[in-house]
Amino acid sequence: MNKNYRPGAIGALLDEYERAIDDLKAVIANINDTLLTKIIDPDTADENCRSIQTILSHVVHSGYGYATSIHNLKDHNLTRRAKSFHPTVQEYLIDLTKVFSFTEKVLSEFKDDELEQFDTALKIKAGWGQVYDIEQMMEHAIVHILRHRRQLEKFIYKATNPL
Repeated sequence: MNKNYRPGAIGALLDEYERAIDDLKAVIANINDTLLTKIIDPDTADENCRSIQTILSHVVHSGYGYATSIHNLKDHNLTRRAKSFHPTVQEYLIDLTKVFSFTEKVLSEFKDDELEQFDTALKIKAGWGQVYDIEQMMEHAIVHILRHRRQLEKFIYKATNPL
């Protein structure tokens, strides 16, 4: 196997983020578009977790949110792109690729020694109130993808193996 690893701590975070996204893309690649909008969990209180479509829209929107928050540490004033819902899996595959590319571009502005911050003034306050440095935000972004990949695997299984 010939694999090119990105250098440094930022490279490691990007390699793992890309791997998580690629694994998610592999899970959804063969989903029929009619299954995309089917309500799989009608009982959840979380509107982001009712269907494959709502989960994927949430994952993409969150990915842009994490990267935008990191980007704005450099005194940019970018707003996160609006959440969108697509009728096809192919559009989500493209969106996931774009989220990764945007994140890669954002992180290119930073050096490894900027990842960890102990000064709260140099950290990111997430929308849910948690405070993260760049490394923690990227670790959260990676695990966020992993958790929703697992959820989607369960949704696909439930939708294709009815009781």
